[in-house]
Amino acid sequence: MNVIEAIEWAAARLEDAGVAFGQGTDNAFDEAAWLVLWRLGLPLDSDLAGPESAMAEQILSLPAEEEVRALIEQRIRTRQPAAYLTGEAWLQGVPFFVDARSIVPRSFIAELLAVGGIDPWLGEHTRQVLDLCTGNASLAVLAAMAWPEVQVTAADVSADALAVAERNVARHGMQQRISLRHSDGLLALDGPPLGRFDLILCNPPYVNRHSMELLPPEFRAEPALALDGGYDGMDFIRPLLASVAAHLTDEGVLVLEIGHEREHFEAAFAELSPVWLSTSAGDDHVLLFTRIDLVAESAA
Repeated sequence: MNVIEAIEWAAARLEDAGVAFGQGTDNAFDEAAWLVLWRLGLPLDSDLAGPESAMAEQILSLPAEEEVRALIEQRIRTRQPAAYLTGEAWLQGVPFFVDARSIVPRSFIAELLAVGGIDPWLGEHTRQVLDLCTGNASLAVLAAMAWPEVQVTAADVSADALAVAERNVARHGMQQRISLRHSDGLLALDGPPLGRFDLILCNPPYVNRHSMELLPPEFRAEPALALDGGYDGMDFIRPLLASVAAHLTDEGVLVLEIGHEREHFEAAFAELSPVWLSTSAGDDHVLLFTRIDLVAESAA
């Protein structure tokens, strides 16, 4: 068996077993390639295209083939996300350590950071950034990479997630740029020395209760604290929007991810008029508020 044959075999096994995707890959072939290449110690960006690819044609030793088969069967048997098995996930081409203490990074906000989708609302005044519900700190790291002049505070209620975040901050040499804070929402972020933020990024728990009950095992393997948004998915977002203006500078901006919950969001906050930002998933997964708009709509 060569490398491409191993990947094709693995993809077929994953497909037949009915495993769920969406935690780093969205199809059986890509997930199989990830697992097989990782198990063989080959670069994940290896060229596998066409019959002339030397990498694709590389013959596996019998022990290597057995290790590949064992890993694929482990993925099927345990229904653990591939990232938990490999200890690594990639977001916008940047590698991050991950384990079961934090969810697998997959935020659409990362896309906006990469393409400059938030930049029109920023400027020379943008110096202090908060990544709220930071998880493994992937958005905090990407924000620090996107804007070398900013300081980033990465906050989470989970001490376990912050331990993972600490590893990623160190991995990317961002200890002087990113500070980690243990906070339940905004509660521990009041007053000095933090003051107010020019930009708040937030990918909170927003999955509604019915959707939580329907999650496949791979997603149930992730910390429910980072996913469960209550009956309508808005349990975290209600107190956030009620208090966030006090944590923003005069020209400050909140960027909030809500996934597939636009209907619930609009039912809960009918009086608000956010800017909906375009991502690869459409125009209804990430929204933006300026502090000016939040204060004006609150007064109205």
